[in-house]
Amino acid sequence: MAEQAETLRRAPLSRDRILRAAVALADETGIESLSMRNLAQDLGVVPMALYKHVANKDELLAAMIDTVVGEIDPPVPDIDWKRAVRGRILSARQMLRRHPWAPLAIESRNVPTPAILAYLDSIVGTFRAGGFSADLAHHVMHVMGSRILGFSQELFDASRDAGRSGVTPDPSAGFPPEIAAHFPHLAEIATAASHDDESVVGQGCDDQFEFEFALDLLLDGIERLQRQRWTSSRRPG
Repeated sequence: MAEQAETLRRAPLSRDRILRAAVALADETGIESLSMRNLAQDLGVVPMALYKHVANKDELLAAMIDTVVGEIDPPVPDIDWKRAVRGRILSARQMLRRHPWAPLAIESRNVPTPAILAYLDSIVGTFRAGGFSADLAHHVMHVMGSRILGFSQELFDASRDAGRSGVTPDPSAGFPPEIAAHFPHLAEIATAASHDDESVVGQGCDDQFEFEFALDLLLDGIERLQRQRWTSSRRPG
């Protein structure tokens, strides 16, 4: 491993080498610790050398996103839309598990990167090829939300506020008693099922079982609407 790292440090500097090093650094230490200075140090170059290949940190982050999104499995030909979409979404989730910093990086961007747009476009293309109207595909993409990219915000995830307080929540603690007393039904269901902590994609994201449970519910409901030739102009009153 040390020899491989040294070989990379001696390799000519290129955009690809910079991106691979940046992704590896973010994987290891988190996106918050990534800077042009420490990336340059990791590569064994002066910071100014990086700017010949990336204009600034924002461009670097966008390119890093596109690099990891490129790891999502490509469309599989000749299978039905439901299996195709499910497979690609779970592949996206596997990518996020390899790169836990990616959900926050993706969510924080005002404009999607080219690779994100290409991925979303291909998902819509799968729906359309599966017989979906443009109208239904539009609404389906809205309801799927960030789940299309392999993650979603967990309803009972206290870690959303943990980053602000610096305190890591105890997942087994449930609701604090004073809150549970006011909202007993929420407190009851919040602790009604066990969760696999090892399967969490990243801070603020649900676990694998919950993710697949919701994904399958959505896909089953979407399939029913598609078979009924649903349109927004025929919504129930």
